[in-house]
Amino acid sequence: MSEREYDLIVIGAGVAGENVADRATQGGLRSVIVEAELVGGDCSYWACMPSKGLLRSHAAVRAARAVDGAKQAVTGDVDVAATLARRDTIVHDWDDASQVKWLDSAGIDLVRGHARFAGPRRVAVTGSEGETTLTARHAVAIATGSAALLPDIPGLRDIEPWTSRDATSVRDVPASLAILGGGTVATEMATLFAGFGTAVTMVVRSRLLGAMEPFAGELVQESLEASGVTVLAGVEVTGARRAGGHKELDLSDGTRVQAEQVLVATGRMPRTADLGLEALDLGITDGDWLDVDDTLLVRGTDWLYGVGDVNHRALLTHQAKYQARAAGDVIAARATGKRVDDRPWGVHVATADRDHVPQVTFTDPEVASVGLTEAAARKAGRSIRVLDYDLSWLAGATTYADGYRGTARAIVDTARGVLIGATFVGPDVAELLQSATIAIVGEVPLDRLWHAVPAYPTVGEVWLRWLEEYGRPTT
Repeated sequence: MSEREYDLIVIGAGVAGENVADRATQGGLRSVIVEAELVGGDCSYWACMPSKGLLRSHAAVRAARAVDGAKQAVTGDVDVAATLARRDTIVHDWDDASQVKWLDSAGIDLVRGHARFAGPRRVAVTGSEGETTLTARHAVAIATGSAALLPDIPGLRDIEPWTSRDATSVRDVPASLAILGGGTVATEMATLFAGFGTAVTMVVRSRLLGAMEPFAGELVQESLEASGVTVLAGVEVTGARRAGGHKELDLSDGTRVQAEQVLVATGRMPRTADLGLEALDLGITDGDWLDVDDTLLVRGTDWLYGVGDVNHRALLTHQAKYQARAAGDVIAARATGKRVDDRPWGVHVATADRDHVPQVTFTDPEVASVGLTEAAARKAGRSIRVLDYDLSWLAGATTYADGYRGTARAIVDTARGVLIGATFVGPDVAELLQSATIAIVGEVPLDRLWHAVPAYPTVGEVWLRWLEEYGRPTT
């Protein structure tokens, strides 16, 4: 057994852990990352990158088929084998050598193995080469992410359902697939496998994309059903079993669904099990989400941080990176006695986790949103005005695709004259999102946005249409 001492220990080498360690190292600290799987984490190998890489082939074919003159050149369907091979390239065949090389170039040490707390600021790592005990002079950051939640349904575990990891690393595409859930993962995977020719059935407790504006789920459902997906809304799975070569699900309405494979996409759980959190005597147990303040410091401690999915603030890769930059910088500042700027929007806080989170769902059509929905704004007691616009009316939409369909909604705080929410649904609307994010985070007055002239003809001209509906200032 060996022992080492560092300024900062980071548990988890996904995007959150890498960025915490990198920022702290740039701030003058000596950092080490502990990882039991692949450096780069879920996003690089089982989530964002493979899923969006797989979906891109379908999106490219759809885009070509939506433009006369281009659609005549599309003579076949998506090549499944080539799409999967491209995915393998994107994930480097699940080899993290390039990520390890980056860690080395950044001056960050790596210890491979499973980490458990041996006490405050002490982490025992069990790996293939034995046990290593690490001690942190200043801080430990938990950045272990989240995993798919398997609901407590009789028989579900026995049929060995897929989680998102299995879906994005698929080798043999099933002939039929039942998907439990209606959120981002569920709708993206329904889009993907329907494009592969799989017979997809979705079992949804309420409605698709329930946390977003209602029209988002409605437009996505229309598209999914047009592609052959069966959406069973308002029902739940009550039991599961194997039935010959298929898997069978009992539904709350008394019907059954059979499929070659079942994908569970009903939620996430923190990867904090078996970390030995009880040894810290902080009232935190293994399997808990971590309660943190805006500097990502676990409440009740002055040395333990929870960054990324584990704190349940915003389970998105880009928000994890955002949090990690703040956490790495504040850990370095506190360790070196520098001033901590923990005011809202300060350099050492993750203020944008509250009401300013951008998100894209890569379905057909795409859904891009940031800030508050109408329902959330009204629940928060905001005085608002809702601005809706049919994107197909834009000249840029006319040139972009034949039969373009899409909708955009802006939520305006009328008391302050600023945008507090935006949702876009349509082809490639992800590229509209950053402008809305900047307007919301920067609290740019609508009066000033009149001078941010959108180029013509683009879909981005929706900004002008929103402003025209809201009304130009007269003074």
